[in-house]
Amino acid sequence: MDKNSSFFDEDLIDLRKSLIEHPLYNSMDNLNDIKKFMEIHVFAVWDFMSLVKNLQINLTCISTPWIPSKNSLTARLINEIVWGEETDIDKKGIAKSHFEMYLDSMNEIGANTKKIEFLIELVKEGKDIFKIIESLNIANEIKDFLKFTFSVIKEDKTHVTAAVFTFGREDLIPNMFIEIVRKIKLENKSVDSLIYYLERHIEMDGDHHGPMAMNMITTLCENNEVKIKEALNASKLALKKRIKLWDHIYAQIN
Repeated sequence: MDKNSSFFDEDLIDLRKSLIEHPLYNSMDNLNDIKKFMEIHVFAVWDFMSLVKNLQINLTCISTPWIPSKNSLTARLINEIVWGEETDIDKKGIAKSHFEMYLDSMNEIGANTKKIEFLIELVKEGKDIFKIIESLNIANEIKDFLKFTFSVIKEDKTHVTAAVFTFGREDLIPNMFIEIVRKIKLENKSVDSLIYYLERHIEMDGDHHGPMAMNMITTLCENNEVKIKEALNASKLALKKRIKLWDHIYAQIN
């Protein structure tokens, strides 16, 4: 993070460091551990897309009659991110979302996908997302993580959503997943789909989406001190929620 950036914040940096250096990574040393990780992390993979789509709704025109976006640069940035996240190419050359690739990876190693698939079915029925979350048979740490995401979306402050997306998710993903990929490759696990998914994220998010997301949030905050403060506070809370989720997974593995 650039020290000259308006978003340079020691607390934010410390939280990111705590997450990147979390003991969870070194604790995953067999296929069963990876299954447990994926069965929980998949909920974060899923709700990430709701942050992305909320930004697309607010930064582009997705209704008819069409009208130009207020800011063509931010519209382009989010559309490129949506294109990559929602319709990427899997290892077989088939167009799929990263969420679908993740499910494929889970199925390949025999991880349980029933809980996340049940959530998707409830969403398709049009039920209130907060009621859905409460009804799920999942750990409170997962529920809290999901409820935070959708409370940010419900608040509907685009600069805040972009900050949570950027600092709590997108900006963090390259470092986070590199650690896991290294571990998996060292252990030579037969998890080809997962390795493809992780390497794809590293390629797209580290080299392209991460910097794009940072440009987007900078534009949206408009050098406004109030917006910058709101964005930073939400980002720090997002990181704290992620750390609690990681603590929960770590406890399940050890």
